Formats: sequence, C-alpha cells, structure tokens
Amino acid sequence: MLALLVFFPIIAVIAILFGAPARLTAVATATLNFLVGLFAVSSWKCACWNFSVPVLDKPALNLSFGFIDGMSVHHQGAVNMAQDVLKQSKRQEMKKLATNIIAAQKREINQMKEWRKTWYPKADNTPMAYHAQMGHMMAMTPEQMQSMMMTMDLGAADDQFDLRFLNAMIPHHEGALVMAQDALKKSKRPEMKKLSEEILTSQKKEILQMKEWRKTWYKQ
Repeated sequence: MLALLVFFPIIAVIAILFGAPARLTAVATATLNFLVGLFAVSSWKCACWNFSVPVLDKPALNLSFGFIDGMSVHHQGAVNMAQDVLKQSKRQEMKKLATNIIAAQKREINQMKEWRKTWYPKADNTPMAYHAQMGHMMAMTPEQMQSMMMTMDLGAADDQFDLRFLNAMIPHHEGALVMAQDALKKSKRPEMKKLSEEILTSQKKEILQMKEWRKTWYKQ
C-alpha cells in the first residue's frame, strides 16, 4: 500500500504536467484520486470507529456521531461536483445523474443533521472526528474536511469533462460504500442501518452506470 501511495501519485503528476496522451492522463488522474480518497476514508475509519472509549457519559464519541459528521462532509463533496456537471456537461444522462445525486445526498445530509441535533443536543455545529492518539473527539481541520469531501477540480467544459467527473465520482462513491458497510455492521441504531442500506443500494447502482458510460464513451 505504501508503495502505491508513493509510486502512482508521482506517475500521475508527471503524466498530467507533461502532457501525456489523454487516456494515460485520465488513468493516472483516476488512480491518484482513488488513492487519495482511499487514504482519507481509511484515516477516517481509524479515527471514528473506536469502541474502546466509554460512550455512556460521552455520547459524542460513539459511532453514529462520527458517521454523521464524516458522511455529511463526504456527501457535500459529491453535491459540489454534481453541481459542476449541471453547469458544464453537455450530456443529458450526466445531468440526470447529477440531479439525482444532488437530491439524494442533500436529503441524506438534512436527515443526518436532524439526527445530530436530536441525539447530540450539546454538540456544536463543528464537524468532529475521534482522534485515536488524543483519546477524544476533535474538530476536523480544513485539510481533513477537504480530504473527506474527495472533490477535485473538474476543469473546463471540454470533451474530457465527463471523463474527469466519472473518474472522480466512481472512487468517491466507493468511499461512501466503505463507510456505509462499516456502519451497517457496527451501528446499533436502526435509522443508521437503514440509511447505510440505502446508500449501498443507490451508489452501487450509480457506480455500475458510470463505469458503463466510461466504457462506452471513452473505451476505458
């Protein structure tokens, strides 16, 4: 894993900066984006899924709190990129997908915010994550929030715009699947389990659709 995190980002940056062929550049960009997102999600899991901390008198330390804040930030990243698609893409299929992503993930963000207010009324609005070394919840730094969002600059509305979006949103959705699968296994709250199941169902379907478009439109 360490070798991947070192080697492939170097290749990706070289390909992007020095004008490699479009397909190579797209593959390199997708690889870089996937590795960054995988690292962010893995780091988030290590931070939030810690059950060694007593939660009876400190409810802000439990799994649901970490999932709500982590997934809400992650969802916002998807919404941001989907909004770019509505502005830039020329394909109606892409615009329809973007509209669905925005509607579903805004709805889920609002639902999680309501749960947060109800379950953790003493918590402020700052997104939090459990810091394993410090042994308590800490506010996410701007860098942590950016990593959790997994957004990327999709660039101009050229003939590669949709490919850049697909290469960004596929690993973005895969990151959400990792978090939802963990919550489904570990959460005690039926509301969280239901949401996790809905995320798994809808985003797996969207991943398959995006991969099919990428294969059809870009032969990848």
